[in-house]
This record gives sequence, C-alpha cells and structure tokens, in this order.
Amino acid sequence: MHRPLSSPYMHWVKTQAAARYSLVISGLRDYPISLLHVNFDELALSGPGAYGYRPLVEALADKCGVHPEMVATAQGTSMANFLAMSALLEPGDEVLVERPGYPLIWETAQYLGANVRFFPRHLDIDIDELRSAVSERTRLIAITNLHNPTCAYLDSATLEKIGEIAASVNARVLVDEVYLDLLFENKPQTAAKLGPRFVVTNSLTKAYGLSGLRCGWIVAEPALIRRIYAMNDFMSVNNAYLTDQISCIALRQASRILADNRELLERNRAIAADLGFTLPHAGTVVFAKLEVPVDHFCNFLRHEYETVIVPGHFFGSPDHVRIGFAGDTGVLREGLRRVRQALMAYRM
Repeated sequence: MHRPLSSPYMHWVKTQAAARYSLVISGLRDYPISLLHVNFDELALSGPGAYGYRPLVEALADKCGVHPEMVATAQGTSMANFLAMSALLEPGDEVLVERPGYPLIWETAQYLGANVRFFPRHLDIDIDELRSAVSERTRLIAITNLHNPTCAYLDSATLEKIGEIAASVNARVLVDEVYLDLLFENKPQTAAKLGPRFVVTNSLTKAYGLSGLRCGWIVAEPALIRRIYAMNDFMSVNNAYLTDQISCIALRQASRILADNRELLERNRAIAADLGFTLPHAGTVVFAKLEVPVDHFCNFLRHEYETVIVPGHFFGSPDHVRIGFAGDTGVLREGLRRVRQALMAYRM
C-alpha cells in the first residue's frame, strides 16, 4: 500500500491559503497576546518538562476533569493525533474514518501503514452504517466532534453507541474535540470520560485563537499516555518551555477568552448568514454545496477576486467548499461579497 510522505491538504494550506481575502481559517482569529497580560519578566526560556510541563499538565487535567496521569501534552491537535495514532496502530491495522472528514486524520493513518476505510458522516452518524462497516480487523474508529468540516455535534448517547461498536471488535475510538468548546456553556464533558476505549485530542488553537502557542493534548488511560510519551521520544525532547508557561496563563483566563471570541463569532455569523448558506448551529465554518465545478470556481475566485476558500475535495466532498467565518470581520465581509460576485459572474 502506498504510504504518503506529505499531506496534499496541508501543502495546499501552507502554499495556497494566503490571499488578500482568505476565508480558509477554520478557527477564531488570533487572540491578541496583549490581552493575556503576560509578564515576560516572570517567565523562563527553558526549564523542566520533558514528559509534560507539570503545571500545564495539571491545568489541562483540571479543565478536562481527569487525573493528570491521563494527560499528555503535544504541539497542537495535529501532533496530538499523530502521537495517539502512532501509539495505537500497527502497520496493516484497519482504521475507520468518517467522510467527509478532516484529511490529516486519514493521511496520518495511511502514513503509519494502516488500511483506511471510510464510513459516511452526515450531520449525525448512522449507527447501523457504522456497525456494518467495522470488521475484526478494525482497530480504530476516528471521528471529530464538532465535525470538521460541517461543525455538526455528536451527543454523548451517540458516542456511547460508537464505543459499544468499537468494543465489539476490540477497537478504540479517537475523538478530535478541537472545536468542542465552541458549544460554550452547552459543552459536554470530554468523551474521554466515557471510558478507557476513548482517546481524545484537543488544543487551544481553534476555539481560543491561540494557535501560536501550539498547546495541544491527549486524554487517555494512563498506560496509553505513557506509550504516547515514549513515542514522542522520536519527535522532540520537550515542548517549547516558554509557550507552555504562557499556555498556563491562558488557561487561567479561558472563560474570558471564550467570551471575547463568542462576541466576535456571533457578529461574524450574522454577516455569513447573508450569503444564503445554511450555517451550523455552532462552530466557525460553513460547508456548502455549490452548483458549479468547485475546483475551477475556486481558482477563478482566487485569480479574479483575490479571495480563497477551501475546495471540498480535500474533505472527500468535491462538490462542496468550506468557508471560515471566524476571522477578521472586515476581511469576512468583503471576502463574502466577492464570493457572491464571483458566483454570479461564473454562472453567466
């Protein structure tokens, strides 16, 4: 089986996402570091933290409501997913991944030598469809909650059923929860509390607008956390000590940061609604079907209107686009105006 040596999606993001009006971002705009009120004179450039900076591990454990031995830190959610799958999978294992879905999840599984199979992800997950998709070779079921790219929410009852299906073939369930805090006061407990079969990844990137800190984490049973840290020996000595300290400061202000971001998000949602697409109940993106050749239209939009949106083929839906609406309000307003103009011009 071909093992990819790069991610087409990430390569596109790194080389093609920049534009005068970029609607690619899937998280909140960068939160101003000035609002974190960091006293840099009190911080150290280096210090202990080879298997997790302890104050950060304890802060994350408190946030998740779990024991610190169930938490491993990582550099963002993508690295958290990579480490978790590296610890869970052997070459030839079968992984079931939702589709449409986040491409880096299945690309990572393929890189690790797993056999990836897809099951359909609608706004919900059809439990009967998933049950028919598993086999005795299935070792992992990978999902996102909120779903990337639709921001649909899976409730705990559905997750428990997925866990039961995984248990029937002795598989695990990986749940990427990086968008879950966007449910704000309605956010449920982490899926990791549903039992040791669940492995959860998350970070301060999407909901908090703190991607520059690269503060990611994994929540799992302690034995798996130890294995994950052992796998990380091949990746790094430790995370950046400076940003680990700032992440602790940010976590103490998490409620205020979310409140600030919620205000921005609600303002931007009203602007995005004017485009005519159906917005998700929560989240930062709209995943819309277009009645035009999507890839060609996206190129047209870039070159003629200086605006970039994400073609849906990356997520497994080539007739869709993903549009982020949680960035700068002015960029969003003008970018969406240009998308509307481009659609009208393209159809003429």
